[in-house]
Amino acid sequence: MKKNMKNINVVLVFAVLMLTTIGCFNDLNTIPIDEDIVTSATVYDQPDSYRRVLAKLYAGLAVTGQDGPAGNADIGGIDEGFGQYLRMLFYHQELTTDEAIIGWNDQTIADFHDQDWTASDGFIFAFYSRLYYQISLANEFLRQTTDAKLSGRGVDTALKAEVQTFRAEARFLRALSYWHALDHFRNVPFVTEDDIIGNFFPDQTSAAELFQFLESELKEIDSDLMNPRTNEYGRADKAAAWMLLSKLYLNANVYINTPKNKECLTYCEKVINAGYSLEPDYQDLFTADNNTSPEMIFPITFDGLSTRTYGGMTFLIKAGIGGTMIPQASGVNEGWGGLRTTPQLVQKFPSTGGGLLIDYNEGKRYPSIYVPGTFQGFDGTDVDNKIASVKSDKIYVGYRHFTQDNGEFSVLRFPNANLANQLGDSNNDGILETGGANIKVGPAGTYYITVDLNTNAYTFERVQWTVQGSAIEGGSQPLVWDENAKKLSYKGDLLNGDFKFVSDKGLVLGDPVGDALLAKDGAPIKINSAGGFEIYLDLLRPDYTYKIGFLSFDNRGMFYSKGQTLDIESISTFSNGYAVQKYRNIKKDGSAGKDITYPDTDFPVFRLADAYLMAAEAILRDNGDKAKALGYYNKVKERAFRGSVGNLTDINLDEILDERAREFYWECHRRTDLVRFGKFSSTDYLWQWKGGVKDGKSVAAFYDVFPLPSADLSANPNLQQNDGY
Repeated sequence: MKKNMKNINVVLVFAVLMLTTIGCFNDLNTIPIDEDIVTSATVYDQPDSYRRVLAKLYAGLAVTGQDGPAGNADIGGIDEGFGQYLRMLFYHQELTTDEAIIGWNDQTIADFHDQDWTASDGFIFAFYSRLYYQISLANEFLRQTTDAKLSGRGVDTALKAEVQTFRAEARFLRALSYWHALDHFRNVPFVTEDDIIGNFFPDQTSAAELFQFLESELKEIDSDLMNPRTNEYGRADKAAAWMLLSKLYLNANVYINTPKNKECLTYCEKVINAGYSLEPDYQDLFTADNNTSPEMIFPITFDGLSTRTYGGMTFLIKAGIGGTMIPQASGVNEGWGGLRTTPQLVQKFPSTGGGLLIDYNEGKRYPSIYVPGTFQGFDGTDVDNKIASVKSDKIYVGYRHFTQDNGEFSVLRFPNANLANQLGDSNNDGILETGGANIKVGPAGTYYITVDLNTNAYTFERVQWTVQGSAIEGGSQPLVWDENAKKLSYKGDLLNGDFKFVSDKGLVLGDPVGDALLAKDGAPIKINSAGGFEIYLDLLRPDYTYKIGFLSFDNRGMFYSKGQTLDIESISTFSNGYAVQKYRNIKKDGSAGKDITYPDTDFPVFRLADAYLMAAEAILRDNGDKAKALGYYNKVKERAFRGSVGNLTDINLDEILDERAREFYWECHRRTDLVRFGKFSSTDYLWQWKGGVKDGKSVAAFYDVFPLPSADLSANPNLQQNDGY
């Protein structure tokens, strides 16, 4: 960006550039470029190079260099884990607010929640540098893809048309980084592809000038971007640009002292009418396979094998795991014991709801054998499909559910794709033999299977389960199979009281110690608040477990409270403050991501619910049709409550702000929202440890904007520091 910033100068960037594969480009290969011979001609000597360089622009949002997770960094002098784009965005947007606090003592990290940072802060410099690295890459791509350059290289007409779309995407990515620069720093250096490469000092633009540039830029690229939902997943389309315009307009009064609420509503409604739909289950927005969500408009994509970083989703998941939490429950191998949230966020959720009452216990490990069958396509490699010997006596027992009549199964001592060694029963005499025929069961249902490898005898019987007790309407209700969850379930109203799980074979299961592990004749499970609930009984693992969740209360508060205090007496103590389990490296079906070290979970930069709530806010700010605003607001509320029970009949701006916190916590919107509502710095809205004191205190208003890094200020005489620093 400036002449002496390491690895920011575009020429130097392309001297070390290794074009990187990311999840949204399935057919790209990683290629090194010899730093001694690299030129624009060699970078673009193959037709697919344009696509590869575009992939590098997208990859810059997810990774930090050419050798993930660290090594051969994009930017010198900055720790790669700390300097990753999303991690730095999270520090600035979340650690400075009521939504997140961190117990570490890394450099100046505590200054973010204290709201007392300075211009010499290394994390601020890292974020600023990453923004301008991205801008520089986009500028160079645009320089190298002009009509004149393409014609000079003999690019054919078809590729020229494709590159025109690539250019629009590069301009969108540049606009995204410039918007982050505007939102965080306001009056910043400004460079485009029209500026020469070399030793010069970029001029400082004003917030108004940068706003005008972004507005014009995003409108100009509209005709060249692909239509909504037609581009490859992870790449920008028209809807992504509309969302960015909506964000720009919604915050226009902050940036340029001129409201643009009508314009915001126009572009929000273009998104709303573009064919996206809300993800039915809120929690599925944050899973390892959230790339399938119909709500996702523009993500930062991650893949456990090809986008390895200590920032990004690795940071967001692992830094939030500590105390009594089990990392494997979130699909990762370890927790870093840092991130939690404040009581102020937790208290925005209904006191009788706000998440799961009881979640699964991991259980113990036992000797196991495998029972491939029609319930999962006879896949002998499915290592989770097993029954266990709880006494280690070679007698294996377990439940399996057959969704169709006359299902079949066999037995394997080890997971093996070659089923020739399966144990079956060709004689239909209840004795297993190697290579025997598949064993057939009767009507569809849940079966209890016993295999005795001491004698090779086996049995199976169909079992029906109910929930029974004073909490159950009518005293008893059947459990039915939920194919998506792969568990028996009951969904309906529960009363104050208790219940147990009861089979028609006389087995009664309760929870003796309240750890979600079921035991024969264990204590009843208590329900202390009547309402709509969902109950899941998991019989597929050796230790039978269960899960209870609210149906008629806000299900978005994915907090972990076991062993945690709501109040934060000590920031450095992980058990102080509720933990957040919003993001998981677990798929919707419960299976793990590709790698337990680096998640597959994508980060939602823009999604449909944001368009609904921005539209509602824009209408209210413009004194528009309140009924219409309420309709948009309740669209989001209905998903949160799984029905209309949480719908409001009247709303105001304060309710919109609280709803945005409930819907978007830890999605890097909060600081921008609080500034827009006048509740970030100099305000009577306080949260624990704001301003560095336990009960929180107001700080100076100039903290609404971050300072330009002192290193850049001293190097560029054209820059003036933001007020107050």
